[in-house]
This record gives sequence, C-alpha cells and structure tokens, in this order.
Amino acid sequence: MRRFAFLVFALSLGIAGCHAREPAQQAVSTAPPSGSPANPRVVLETGKGRITLELFAHNAPATVANFLGYVRDGFYDGTVFHRVIPGFMIQGGGMTAELAEKPHRAPIANEADNGLANLRGTLAMARTQDPHSAAAQFFINVADNRFLDHRGKRPDAWGYAVFGRVIDGMDVVDAIANVPRGERGPFTDVPLEPVLIRHATVIP
Repeated sequence: MRRFAFLVFALSLGIAGCHAREPAQQAVSTAPPSGSPANPRVVLETGKGRITLELFAHNAPATVANFLGYVRDGFYDGTVFHRVIPGFMIQGGGMTAELAEKPHRAPIANEADNGLANLRGTLAMARTQDPHSAAAQFFINVADNRFLDHRGKRPDAWGYAVFGRVIDGMDVVDAIANVPRGERGPFTDVPLEPVLIRHATVIP
C-alpha cells in the first residue's frame, strides 16, 4: 500500500511557487525543556551525500521513538528515496532499490497536532489516507508545505506529523529532489537511478 496518499491532493492544489531557500520559523519551540537531554540527532549517509537530522523528542515523542527504533535496527540501511518531487518533498525509508516494501512494525499514532508546521527542511511521517497509519516511511519537505499541517481531528484534516528537521545537508536534499525521475510499475516520480540510504546512525 502506498504511504503517500496526500500526493494527488497536493498536486491538485498546485505546489509551484512555494519553494523558499531558507525555512521559516516554527510557531512552537522545538528546544528540549530545561534539564532534559538534548534532542537526538541522526545521520543519513546517502548516495548523494550526508544529511544530518535533529529530532524533536519533546514535541513528537512517540514518532521520534519509532524512528530511532528503525535507525538502531538498521532498517533504513539499503532503502531508497523512492518518490521525489522538486519544489515539494523527497520520500523514503521503506522501499528497496527494487521498489519492494520492507516489512515494518505496527503503525503509530499521528502526532501532527503538536503545533509543528511542514516547513522547508522539516522531517515528517508518510502515511496512507488513514491518519494513524504511519510506520517507517518519512519525507523531507523541500518547500513550505503548510497545507499538510494539522487542521482538526477529522480524517481529512489530521495532517502529517513533523518530528524533526535537517540541520546539515539541505543541499543534498535539494540535489535528491532534482534528480531525473520517471515511472516504474505503479509508482510515479521515481528516481531513474536509485538514491540509496546507505546507512542511518544515531549520533552519540
């Protein structure tokens, strides 16, 4: 089952012109509370270079714990960014280079109601039309995609849970977003040459 059900909706709204070189500021703080550990960081070693992520453990605790579990298990190693759309996002974390979906753990609750916005450089969970169907796949916004934000508790308004941001390697994200792409079987916007996540690791 595809994990990016909002794609058709997003394209119907139109995404041209929403690309900004520098991300806007979040309306809520992503800093850990005083006396709490620093936000965890993860490095993705990709075929296009290194991407360093900061995870918002206080804002999205269940989502961050889920993501870190997959990282520590080595789940993301050898997966690809299987859907990339310039001016919108890059999605990965669940498919092999052959576009076979890897077996994953049970879905998690959607934490999109945490006040965080889908701004350029943010990390969010991919899902189906079911708001609470996110498992392993994630996406990185390459534009301010506020129409993906939480707007209410209805299934069509839940939004997509932001749980981190790129703190280094946004040039790598942009390079991935702009690779040549096409169709493979039922999938669209697939890089013509696989963009591999070689290794994901938690920074000590």
